[in-house]
Amino acid sequence: MSTDPLAWLDDAAERRRAFGVQRTIRARPIDDHLIDLASNDYLGLTRHPEVIAGAELALRRWGAGSTGSRLVTGTTEEHEQLERELAEFTGAPSALVFASGYSANLGVVTALSNPDTLIVSDTTNHASLVDACRLSKARVVITPHRDLSAMRDALEARDEQHALVLTDSVFSADGDLAPLRGIHALCRESDAVLIADEAHGIGVRGTGGRGLVQECGLAGEPDIIITMTLSKAFGSQGGAVLADDRIRDHLVNTARSFIFDTGLAPASVGAARAALSVLKREPHLAETVLRHARVLAEAADVAETPESAVVSVVLGDAATALAAADRCRELGVRVGCFRPPSVPRGTSRLRLTARADLTADELDTVVNVLRTVVGEHA
Repeated sequence: MSTDPLAWLDDAAERRRAFGVQRTIRARPIDDHLIDLASNDYLGLTRHPEVIAGAELALRRWGAGSTGSRLVTGTTEEHEQLERELAEFTGAPSALVFASGYSANLGVVTALSNPDTLIVSDTTNHASLVDACRLSKARVVITPHRDLSAMRDALEARDEQHALVLTDSVFSADGDLAPLRGIHALCRESDAVLIADEAHGIGVRGTGGRGLVQECGLAGEPDIIITMTLSKAFGSQGGAVLADDRIRDHLVNTARSFIFDTGLAPASVGAARAALSVLKREPHLAETVLRHARVLAEAADVAETPESAVVSVVLGDAATALAAADRCRELGVRVGCFRPPSVPRGTSRLRLTARADLTADELDTVVNVLRTVVGEHA
């Protein structure tokens, strides 16, 4: 009998290495000169002078931390102003800021579900929605990707009084879009509530980056809840739920990831407010992201026209994808590398993310690198 109760961790790590899915943490140096196609900084705002200034101003006014949960000392006037601005921008009745997009999804799904609830969730939804389903006390039905027929069948067969339908608006691995109009119509037929995670939609889709829900003409509908992150297009940190006033009140009183978590740091709030201000003044940034994504897709020989900032280059096995990512890095370009369990086995890929602030010279370099690497590893 083993005397090491953690010996099984060595076996697990060895299995990961054998399948090419062992992860390591790699710090970015301050003088990193790689062209970035891996981050989610879609609008290129994380280093924008106004965004940095917004963070600095909030830091000096309120200090380094929020000092407590939102219900104690963790809510500043800055938090409430951001909530008003997010609601106005997206066309939602109200907003509630969380410490992260992950905690926003956990909070809203668990607070709105109970044993008399059915949750219908797309199979490729983000891990935060998956974990929210696991933490809920509801019955969960996982439906095939973007399959309206399967969603309808699940909703029509339910015995539960309440139902939630969960979907990413823009799916993080492939960058494709949810059929939101069709899903919302199903929800209306079944008295269900739609929760759409706009983490990859806000700032990229919709009028001036207002998101796919707005683009589909569904902004402000009382049976739609939007969740979002401030760490992607807004270049900051944090998350938010955008919804009916009654839902906001319910979350304030019941969402554990809101009640028991320290409030978002003031500097992150100030940065997000400044980023939103830039986006409202420069709405063309959203279209620039999509235009750059089309350049990346053509260079990587991806047939489908990108629908978001994400360009997925499927290469097959994990070792091939990892080698291709390392080769891109050697040539001066950082790319994402998605392997199981982030994507199904056999579909490991390079995940390229377009940014609005890529220069013409950077795009030329990226095009040459992608053509070389994809040619070597396809």
